[in-house]
Amino acid sequence: MSGPPATVRAETAPADRPVWTLLRERWFSTLFLTDMWERFSFYGMQALLFLYATAPETDGGLGLSDGTAGALFGLYVSASFLAAMPGGWLGDRVLGTHRAMLTGAIVIAAGHLCMAFPARAGFYTGLALVACGTGLLKPNLPVMFDQMNPGADSARRRAAFSLFYMSIQVSALIGPLVTGTLGERVDWHLGFGAAAVGMLLGVLQYVWGASSLRGARTGPSRPLPPAAQRRLVRGAWTALAAAVLVAAGVAAAGGVPLRPVLALCGLASLVLPVVAFRRLLRADGGLDDAARERIRAYRVVFVPSVLFWAMYGQLGSVFSLFAREHTDREIAGFTVPASWFQSAHPLFLLLLAPLFAWLWLRIGGRAGTVRKFSAGLLCAAGGFLVLAVGAALATDVRQVSALWLLGAFLFMTCGELVFGPVGLSTTAEAAPDGHRSRMMGLFYLGAALGAGAGGQLSHLVGVLPLWVYLSGFTAAAVATALALARRTVRI
Repeated sequence: MSGPPATVRAETAPADRPVWTLLRERWFSTLFLTDMWERFSFYGMQALLFLYATAPETDGGLGLSDGTAGALFGLYVSASFLAAMPGGWLGDRVLGTHRAMLTGAIVIAAGHLCMAFPARAGFYTGLALVACGTGLLKPNLPVMFDQMNPGADSARRRAAFSLFYMSIQVSALIGPLVTGTLGERVDWHLGFGAAAVGMLLGVLQYVWGASSLRGARTGPSRPLPPAAQRRLVRGAWTALAAAVLVAAGVAAAGGVPLRPVLALCGLASLVLPVVAFRRLLRADGGLDDAARERIRAYRVVFVPSVLFWAMYGQLGSVFSLFAREHTDREIAGFTVPASWFQSAHPLFLLLLAPLFAWLWLRIGGRAGTVRKFSAGLLCAAGGFLVLAVGAALATDVRQVSALWLLGAFLFMTCGELVFGPVGLSTTAEAAPDGHRSRMMGLFYLGAALGAGAGGQLSHLVGVLPLWVYLSGFTAAAVATALALARRTVRI
């Protein structure tokens, strides 16, 4: 079924009702359970990926160096975000938000399932599938969420996104504990298999609750003409066949070095944001001058978001390295698995999201988006500064208290609660009609650029002392935040 999304009845979320009443809506539970299981699988795999990649091959790992494993982790996060741009376009022009989300969830589950088998080819295939599925699911879910919450002003929209962030953190908190215990203590691939089970549950509950989505289940907002759709299908099958042939050739040749692949993807993450902006500004949907001006103004927050996501993208690599090498993990004779510390981030999100939801309602429009992003960067700078001090105090024979790592996670969580809800709601407001999923893809493209750059820079961990590496990001974040605070552009 094609055509624009049907209007959802106003009584779904009237503006005078408290934002907390969204928790009683069936559509809200359907979307939050879907994203909740996706977060379970994402955080569960994030807790294992770096540790598995750096584990010796004799212990079932990949045997990569810390720097290469960090770059691999950054590549995975970057690829997930990069895929959001075509995923958003497919939601706008081909599939619609509902089918894009369902397809993405199925592909993610298939990727985790591939990683559950002890074969290196299956591991890399699974990473690629998870990235592609995430690219379909993530940009379309907030669009559907916004469609189901009509008539909301800017403050209410940001509060609703903060509440949604809070709702999905329960599984994100449990994911690293489950997969980390299975992966570190039993078998790495059993941990990846647990992530697959979680995502399969997410697919099943989404299918079960899809009837509550009503108007959001319509087709694409600007469907491609039939001839263009046929060309797209032919091109997709051709690309798939080419990918299979290339993969077969690489396997026959014994594989390719990882470093050139990482460098190529890093180059792609630099070029694609520029191309995406130009294509969106020249969109064939007939943008008026006001819409183009909003998109141009969006670049003011795009650049600092790249820096934040470059820092955020190292939570599963550099932070895991700090947990494994520099953190005293002994508690009453029990050694806490390094992967468990990844649960600190969703725990803080769960505790702080209600406070930030109240804060956005309280502040309203008094603080501009650029100033909020400036505050978010200062929070990220605080997290890296705390970790830098902890790294400076640690030695080869003396580890530091886990409070240093937990404090760093706390600061980074505060930063995400700015860049996440505020970034998503700002993107939704700036998006022209008929380009909303594509604009959401642009938001995640900035995250891809940051994660890719952060992954490449993580090679320096093996060259510079860890505290020097972390201090460099701290200085860059503080300088950018101060420059941003002086900007007067409003979106």
